[in-house]
Amino acid sequence: MSQPRAVVIGSGIGGLTAAVALHQGGWHVTVLERAPSLDPVGAGIGLAANAQRALDVIGVGDDVRRLSTWQGTGGLRTPSGRWLNRLDSAAVARRFGGPMVPLHRSTLIDLIAARLPATALHTDSAARVSDPGAPGGRPAVVTTADGELTADLVVAADGIHSAVRSALFPHHPGPRYTGFTTWRIVVPGPEPVIQPHETWGAGQLWGSQPLKDGRVYAYGAATAPEGQRLKDERAELLRRFGDWHDPVPALIAAATSNGVLRHDVHHLIDPLPAFHRGRTALVGDAAHAMAPSLGQGGNQAVEDGVVLAHHCAPGADVGAALAAYSAERLPRTSTIVRKAARVFRVQELSSAPAVRLREGVLALAGRLGPGAVVRAFDGIADWRPPQHTYAGRAQNG
Repeated sequence: MSQPRAVVIGSGIGGLTAAVALHQGGWHVTVLERAPSLDPVGAGIGLAANAQRALDVIGVGDDVRRLSTWQGTGGLRTPSGRWLNRLDSAAVARRFGGPMVPLHRSTLIDLIAARLPATALHTDSAARVSDPGAPGGRPAVVTTADGELTADLVVAADGIHSAVRSALFPHHPGPRYTGFTTWRIVVPGPEPVIQPHETWGAGQLWGSQPLKDGRVYAYGAATAPEGQRLKDERAELLRRFGDWHDPVPALIAAATSNGVLRHDVHHLIDPLPAFHRGRTALVGDAAHAMAPSLGQGGNQAVEDGVVLAHHCAPGADVGAALAAYSAERLPRTSTIVRKAARVFRVQELSSAPAVRLREGVLALAGRLGPGAVVRAFDGIADWRPPQHTYAGRAQNG
């Protein structure tokens, strides 16, 4: 039997995870990335235990765990610096089987991409699905500037504004603006190393996460009109957060004027009818973009990749495999999208009475012990992949 062929559109976290998992499962994989290179882009990401176990499937989990920096406590604060509650790293690890690991997105991309053959990844290769294919019938067709590619399977990992999703489900309303915009920076870390924290103010928040290399990944978010952009986003951060507790002002001051990323936050609050059509499957933000309030967007993309490959074992009926993938992933991700939206609504509270009530509830949860906060991730961070882990380790001896 000839080797099955898969084409992956997009080289983000979900696309690359799917590509590696399919490659390790016996597929011939081609990854098409429209950007001219995989140069470092983006900022940070936090990988919870569920994503780490998914990465175990392709042999990357321990590489991620070695980048862990969180020791001791972190938690939620007010803009004045008062701790509302504390979250202990050991409690998280005990409950879910591993710590939260913050790292730069480009670091994760490099770790995953290294598991692909050098010939599999094609940059500067914009692509579209001209025919999603039919299981048991015609192959899918992907059109590029260099011609057409046929595939037994197409994996669309082309992001929140996915053109493939729009083509597969033209009547779906697509992503909606949450009302929040975000800023992200990665800057040299201060001494001593800061405790990871998220700080909630009136209609805005800040988070700081130390990285293994000594830098800090920090982010701000605030209610703002959709599409608003300013000439100097660093100055905007100082205006909004410059009088917040240490080390927030110092982190902003350490950013360069062109080192601040700003993006509006959109989510697919209206679930898709399925994550596939024909021989084409959606993964990551293309399938279930969510608010970042639970830190699960990239984590769920990693899960998608390994679950898709699990169902698409060589020789499996592609139609049945993709139906099983949709059936497994759509309910889980839809639940997490809705939960993230609920948390986001609490984060964006701006009236003084609502903020005081929120702080009181969070402080009470803190007094009940770290378990009360940790339990919010039950059913999310305790997920386990369907495959045996470390397939890559077995292949490499």
